[in-house]
Amino acid sequence: MIMNLRPTNSITNDILYRLNRISQLYYHLILVAGPVGSGKTTVLRYVSKQIDSPIINLSLELSGRMLDLTYTQRSLKLRQLLDDIIDDSISEIIILDNLEILFDVSLKQDPLRILQSLSRNKTMIAGWNGIIQDKILFYAKPEHPEHRKYKIQDFIAIDISNQGSTSKEV
Repeated sequence: MIMNLRPTNSITNDILYRLNRISQLYYHLILVAGPVGSGKTTVLRYVSKQIDSPIINLSLELSGRMLDLTYTQRSLKLRQLLDDIIDDSISEIIILDNLEILFDVSLKQDPLRILQSLSRNKTMIAGWNGIIQDKILFYAKPEHPEHRKYKIQDFIAIDISNQGSTSKEV
C-alpha cells in the first residue's frame, strides 16, 4: 500500500520545478527521499512520463553486470559499471530507482558521493530509501551496517514522507 501525505502530482510538480533550477547547483542531483512504501517509485514514474525519460532499476542493472566479477573486482569496477549504465541511456536526465546495491558494505563505497560524481555530467533524479531530519539525509537505522547520514549540501533532497520538502540550493 502506498501512503503519501502529499498528492503525487504535487510532488511531481515540485521535482519538475526544481529541475528547472538545478543548473545553479554544483551537483545536478535530486534525491526523492522516503521510507519503503512511501511512494517514491510512483513519483518517479510520474516524473518519467512528464519528461519522457526512462527509469533505471539500478540494483537490477548493476547486479547483472557484476555477476561474473569477484567481490574484489566488484568494488574496483563499480564506478566504470555505473558510468556504462549512465552512458547507455540516451536521456539527458537520468532517473534511478532501487539504489540499495550501492549501500552493500562489501562494495566499500560511499553511495551519495557516487551519485554526486555521476551527476556532474548528467542531471539525475534518484529514489532514496530513507528520511530527512533537520537537513540531514539518513539511510537505514544507526544500528544497521548500511547506515549513512549526510548533510544536505549542493544537491536537492525532497522528502515525500511528510508535507515539507528540504533542499539546499545556491
